[in-house]
Amino acid sequence: MVRIDKDNYYLDIAETVLERGTCIRRNFGAIIVNNDQIISTGYVGAPRGRKNCCDLGYCLREKNNIPRGERYELCRSVHAEANAIIHASREQMIGSSLYLVGKEFTTKNYVKDACCCSMCKRMVINAGIRRVVVRNDKENFTIYNVEDWIINDESLDGALGY
Repeated sequence: MVRIDKDNYYLDIAETVLERGTCIRRNFGAIIVNNDQIISTGYVGAPRGRKNCCDLGYCLREKNNIPRGERYELCRSVHAEANAIIHASREQMIGSSLYLVGKEFTTKNYVKDACCCSMCKRMVINAGIRRVVVRNDKENFTIYNVEDWIINDESLDGALGY
């Protein structure tokens, strides 16, 4: 019997979580794991009680052709990473891994070169998460060492997007 490796196991779970997403542009699912224990999950969606883009039938950023990684203040949604972080205590997240999977809404293809946006990177850093594992395709993934985000602070260069 061939067993799936743990990173892909957790990425499969994050991929299932993204199915709850309400964005009509691209959806992400995130789970936070520490010591082989899932401590939190999150997906893309409007704040509690507000209408989701899928309910409204439009995405303001899409409507205005805003490129990926820019003008997040116009987005109705809370990102998957942020929702996962909100639902866990910092003590649980210290030294943990965040698993992230993104899919394009229309094609259902994996988001190419996906990573946390600059706002979510800041939350990941402050949460004490050690690494972020992002799915590239069904079997391959990229591992980001959060310490590198601290050392190589792209915000000092005014870099946008991901």
